[in-house]
Amino acid sequence: MTKQENIPLALVGIGKIAHDQHLPSIARNPDFSLAATVSRNNSVEGVISFSTLTALLNSESTISAVALCTPPHVRFEMAWQALSAGKHVLLEKPPGATLSEVQSLHDLALKNGLTLYATWHARHAAAVDAARAWLSNQHIEAMRIVWKEDVRRWHPGQDWIWQAGNLGVFDPGINALSIMTHILPHAVHLTSADLEFPSNCQTPIAAKLEFATPSGAAISAEFDWRHTGHQTWDIIIETDNGMMKLSDGGSHMQVGGGPAQHGKDREYETIYRNFAALITANKCDVDLAPLRHVADAFLLGKRRMTDPFTDTSPS
Repeated sequence: MTKQENIPLALVGIGKIAHDQHLPSIARNPDFSLAATVSRNNSVEGVISFSTLTALLNSESTISAVALCTPPHVRFEMAWQALSAGKHVLLEKPPGATLSEVQSLHDLALKNGLTLYATWHARHAAAVDAARAWLSNQHIEAMRIVWKEDVRRWHPGQDWIWQAGNLGVFDPGINALSIMTHILPHAVHLTSADLEFPSNCQTPIAAKLEFATPSGAAISAEFDWRHTGHQTWDIIIETDNGMMKLSDGGSHMQVGGGPAQHGKDREYETIYRNFAALITANKCDVDLAPLRHVADAFLLGKRRMTDPFTDTSPS
């Protein structure tokens, strides 16, 4: 596709992530114009709104692309509809509920000559590419991921995350896995997983993972969605040339005792720049490595029941 001055875009799912990240990033990107929204309950002032994607696609709207910000367990049908209607599609993370459905969408996009972009916003945190470059010529001896946050603070009232077909603690944890698979110079595979399920939920609230590497490095990840203290999103890597730490979800990088490197948060701005470039080049970007590790955790995981979850702060 030749570059056009403006790509009319529809944003589907007008929730917290759409308001916090997608809408500001679209507004700052001259390659896109927000031409329509789809939501059962919310809208954006000055933008035509539809209650369903079907209604939008059956309308006279001239949108060229769709960004799907709905929960993953309801996303497949919408993405299939949009691709079948000739629209380019951006998928929020995680890209779907299963590996197979995302692969089917990728196949359809390729068949129809359209762009499908499975986004991993954490890979675009300020220090992630610097960490990848530094690790490219290091011998990695060990890696430890610690991702602990309070679900009540970051996802209040979002009961869908505890239903089958969603990820529970892997909803934030997959951000860490997306960084891990981006910065490591070689692939790894999961060897064990311990998963804690609240007795009233169908998805885990905590997880501990172990990975194997070609070099024999010890890699572990600890995810906890009950953490009420200091919120932690850290990756610590030991190498034969010292320690490197990525903190604050990849926003800061520190090597040894040196100063921390950091930059401005432009994760979603980068996503929309990439989406525009992919559309222009008529290409897809669908990396399933982070979701594959989550699927493996559900396959290998030892399951333990724990206290029921309530969406109120513990007394």
